[in-house]
Amino acid sequence: MTTQTRPVVYVVDDDQGMLDSTVWLLESVGLNALAFTSGQAFLDACDPTLCACVVLDIRMPAMGGLNVQQALRERGIRMPVIFVSGHADVPIVVRAFKAGAHDFIEKPYNQQLLLDSVQQALSGDTAQQSASQEQTELEARLQSLTPREQDVFMPLVKGCTTREIAALLGVSTKTIDLYRSRVMKRMQARHLPDLVGMAIAAGLVDPLRLG
Repeated sequence: MTTQTRPVVYVVDDDQGMLDSTVWLLESVGLNALAFTSGQAFLDACDPTLCACVVLDIRMPAMGGLNVQQALRERGIRMPVIFVSGHADVPIVVRAFKAGAHDFIEKPYNQQLLLDSVQQALSGDTAQQSASQEQTELEARLQSLTPREQDVFMPLVKGCTTREIAALLGVSTKTIDLYRSRVMKRMQARHLPDLVGMAIAAGLVDPLRLG
């Protein structure tokens, strides 16, 4: 796996000693860790296209962890946030979780606890990115259908026969067979159930109303 495709763990802490030890811990298990001593430096360098999470100190000068978390949300970056803090009072913890924090770990932290939390955050992010990519590809295939192919797609998904679709569109059954073949090929569907699944995933049909 190349550096570019490896998951990234951003580590943000104004305590240089804590920052160095956290980066060392993450790198010791093969993770790609990037260190920052301020929230703004992290935000400037943050790449939303990466599979990543951030280990974020809650209390830092100039820009605290909660402000960094808010800035990520305002930018539409849904990166898992793991807060670390030596001052984990209840109101701060509640605010962090209400804003969508993945975890909140007190300093000095248990190393295995932090590693487990990071791995969970990264695996969840990978699954989310994978699902998002599949949805994007599905939408692209749907948009590649010609208007006539779109006319055939929905009746097919709803279980109409070739004869019924031909009557609906006022064309021959041979023509519908041709369009059906094209639809299956463009959508990369091997069987009709594949096509139905794609329509449900795209939100085009309600599975409870099929059949």
